Amino acid sequence: MRKNRLYFTGLLILTLSSCTSTPKQQNTEVTSNAERIILETDIGNDVDDALALDMLYKYIDAGNIDLLGIMINKEGQYPAEYVDIMNTWYGYQIPIGIIHNGPDCENDATNYAKAVCLLKNENNEPAFKRSLKGGYDQLPEAPALYRKILSQQPDSSVTVISIGFSTNLARLLDTPADDISPLTGKELVAKKVKLLCTMGGCFNSPDFFEYNIVKDIPAAKKVFTEWPSQVVTSPFEVGIAINYPVASIENDFQWAPIHPVVEAYKSYNEMPYDTPTWDLTSALYSVEGPSYFNVSPAGKINVTDKGATEFTPDTTGNRYYLTVDSVQAETIKQHFVKLISQQPVHFNKK
Repeated sequence: MRKNRLYFTGLLILTLSSCTSTPKQQNTEVTSNAERIILETDIGNDVDDALALDMLYKYIDAGNIDLLGIMINKEGQYPAEYVDIMNTWYGYQIPIGIIHNGPDCENDATNYAKAVCLLKNENNEPAFKRSLKGGYDQLPEAPALYRKILSQQPDSSVTVISIGFSTNLARLLDTPADDISPLTGKELVAKKVKLLCTMGGCFNSPDFFEYNIVKDIPAAKKVFTEWPSQVVTSPFEVGIAINYPVASIENDFQWAPIHPVVEAYKSYNEMPYDTPTWDLTSALYSVEGPSYFNVSPAGKINVTDKGATEFTPDTTGNRYYLTVDSVQAETIKQHFVKLISQQPVHFNKK
């Protein structure tokens, strides 16, 4: 997702958090206690979505998670095609859900998904393999795929990582009972989802209108108000404090002749640049838990009509947000570099 700094009108005061946990030893088996994850992403807007998706494949490699689905809330062919490339390159076939009539974001940033999809090799052939045979606009819409996946999961077992707009989630809540499940969307979420971990908002400046929230304010309002399970948010001020170093992009991937995340990074902005890790922090919390972060007291989150986010402590609430201090930010950065620069289990010099 693109965290457009034009929306930033106040000073950010960076704060709190810490880390000691490490991923499980690498294997390709999904363990019985693996976290069941669904990713919700606007992949193609900001390159941190691609980095976060890389992390999730590495967690699958390690047996830490079962990635049940990848839901896209950025319209167009290229986001889904890029995810197909990523699935194929990392050796997994994760179901993909798409969006129609979503927020208008095509001109908000360089579409690195499109850039990677159009890359050619020396023979003028696509630089990366695909597994799907085109027809990306015919993939299932995200709310329908959510319903199918959630209906098949044990109760209170699924974590949704939302690193884009809230549109698909709001639409899911509004779905009626159908042939897939006798439950409404809201009832299905209440039964099956234990945690929604979002990247969105800002809690240290009342005048900051964060991109993921602003692109679909009604949907964000609905999700933060009505989502029936626990919600933990990693806000703008966390990811901006942790920058993925371009030195890693330039030096740590020599084992890969061509890499879909490295190529995305190089096409997204003029090199060299470090990039904030907004989305990666939500993935980290969802899989490895709170040890890397400080977590707010329980409370409620309100989205204003302009798109600001307001937190009110409340012992009866189940909304939380994350913070980090400078020491924790450095620890997390080093953890990201170590994880993302790992060679995937199924890599074979494609």
